[in-house]
Amino acid sequence: MAEIAAPAPSPTRPKLALDGRAFLSRWGALLALVGLIAFNLAFTPNFATWQTLNVNLTQVCAIVIVGVGMTLVIATGGIDLSVGALMAIAGALAPLIFMGKLFPLPHPMVGVALAFVLPVLAAGALGWFNGWLVTRFRIQPIVATLVLFIAGRGIAQVMTNGNLQVFKAPEFQFIGLGRVFGIPFQAVLMVIVVAAAAWMLRRTLFGRQILAVGGNERAARLAGIPVGAVKRRAYLISGLLAGVAGLIVIARNSAADANLVGLGMELDAIAAVAVGGTLLTGGRATIVGTLVGALIIQLVRYTLLANGVPDAAALIVKAGIIVLAVWLQRQSHR
Repeated sequence: MAEIAAPAPSPTRPKLALDGRAFLSRWGALLALVGLIAFNLAFTPNFATWQTLNVNLTQVCAIVIVGVGMTLVIATGGIDLSVGALMAIAGALAPLIFMGKLFPLPHPMVGVALAFVLPVLAAGALGWFNGWLVTRFRIQPIVATLVLFIAGRGIAQVMTNGNLQVFKAPEFQFIGLGRVFGIPFQAVLMVIVVAAAAWMLRRTLFGRQILAVGGNERAARLAGIPVGAVKRRAYLISGLLAGVAGLIVIARNSAADANLVGLGMELDAIAAVAVGGTLLTGGRATIVGTLVGALIIQLVRYTLLANGVPDAAALIVKAGIIVLAVWLQRQSHR
């Protein structure tokens, strides 16, 4: 009797599975954000109010700004653990400048202007130092940036003798408390940073070089791309944006605490990048995805707290979200 062959598997099934994975990888974060918003609109009291929107906006802006810099670094195949410490350094330096503790000021507004510029430049210089360690000595990025992760907060504490710096400087605090047409100025600044970085990554030679270096560094070298310079610039931008975020945080709090400013920010930024869809191995990045990822991280925390779940549980949920995001990345890459 002739054997009856089993029906061949449908050739469309693997394609459908692949399409589904690609869809989740591309749009999963946005769908999760929409789901979170819908859940809160249905079950969280007073979610659809300006006060709630303001609270979440002011909490997420610093994460997004730091996350943009982290996205560029990760896109090159690196990582930056020092961003929280750089925030602390910028946050410690700014009050020392505009309060005239470092050098005499001819006019208070001069001190405010310098407090906006010098701390950010200092953080950028330290970010470039991270890139120099990575490219000059071929140190693994996680090890190179661990140097300032440890020493950076110590530098900030030495600068302030470990003391809390409380201040009242409306001109300086505008960056954290000011409003433009009723919208928090830090949110406007966040949108500008996201838009500029997204344009740069998609439309400029430097943006394409970042992705080429992260995708295949050896091929990028053979193609004539200055790999070391590209990496140093990415770390420089990460440091600059960390400095800006540090100023926002101390302006919002009307105080600078070197022990707390930027504490844990490196983890939130990496989480936002991962959840947003940027490959942690480099070569592919999405700035808008990082914005969406940061909003998800913030909304998850807000949702749990608003519904009586302890903050410690939010950390566990955040870790689970990161694991899910990385798993989706691997499935899409396959």
